[in-house]
Amino acid sequence: MTEAIRLKIPQDQEYVTSIDSAVKPLRNCVEDAMAVYFKQLEGHPAGDLYKMVLAEVEEPLFRSVMSYTGGNQSKASELLGINRGTLRKKLKQYGLHE
Repeated sequence: MTEAIRLKIPQDQEYVTSIDSAVKPLRNCVEDAMAVYFKQLEGHPAGDLYKMVLAEVEEPLFRSVMSYTGGNQSKASELLGINRGTLRKKLKQYGLHE
């Protein structure tokens, strides 16, 4: 999928994405992407789906949070609900560390 995905947070704080001007809950976008992925496999074995999906979601999550907090790891870890050690590990994993 090459469509742009933009995360929006409406007044009711429900997380949704916008794909092709249709507003869907984030979970539906993941389900749709997985359906396309399975269809494209055409009988070939699937890879490590858990790691694949997490990598696709975590990297932009951490990039966005670090941008939002101006690079402040204490604020970012609080916002994400993880400790700073885990945050640093994830930033290094995705090449987002300073």
